[in-house]
Amino acid sequence: METAGVVVLVLFLVFMTLAVVATVSAVRAVKRGVRRGTAQARRVMEDSRLKARRYTVPGPAGELARLRLALRASIDSTYHALATDRGEDASLTEAAALLDRLNDHAGALDHELKLLEQEPDRARIAARLPDLGERAGRITHAADALRWAAQDRARRFADDDLAALTRDVDLEAGALRHWAPVDPAAEPGTQRLGRPGRPGDGGGRTMKWGPAGE
Repeated sequence: METAGVVVLVLFLVFMTLAVVATVSAVRAVKRGVRRGTAQARRVMEDSRLKARRYTVPGPAGELARLRLALRASIDSTYHALATDRGEDASLTEAAALLDRLNDHAGALDHELKLLEQEPDRARIAARLPDLGERAGRITHAADALRWAAQDRARRFADDDLAALTRDVDLEAGALRHWAPVDPAAEPGTQRLGRPGRPGDGGGRTMKWGPAGE
């Protein structure tokens, strides 16, 4: 009886532990989802604000908004391109690591641009714009190069696969067009048709040899 009681107690503790672990994991997952959703909402709002500033605020302030939008668009598009094909092409792993490093530089530059938006001295903003624009151009050019290379690689794979498929289809179509009598055991006056090298393959169809009406 004591042994049975110990076993029951152990099982109860195991079940309770599993329940606690499952509950904690679920709570953490919900929190991560909430944080992710909040971050995405903030990003959408900030992008909308930058687009508005780009077209409504003239001068250096509008140029700052344009640079930030260009950085974000280039990095985001490249992440999307690599993520789409990464599951099918392990060679993109190194490219993804390089993009992560580029993203760090883009984040640092975006932070500088954001701080500069609050700068009241327009002359200082104008003086710093050439250097900031050059850095932004280098980052976007590198990200674009990764994205275009990944797109070209995916297109090349698709072209090669389509070419191989087309050859297979042409061979099969040619085989289907060349019928020949291949079943010598057919009943007299009847010959089964099939593809060369595949006896009896004719889908069960037969052709009568002889005068019509027999």
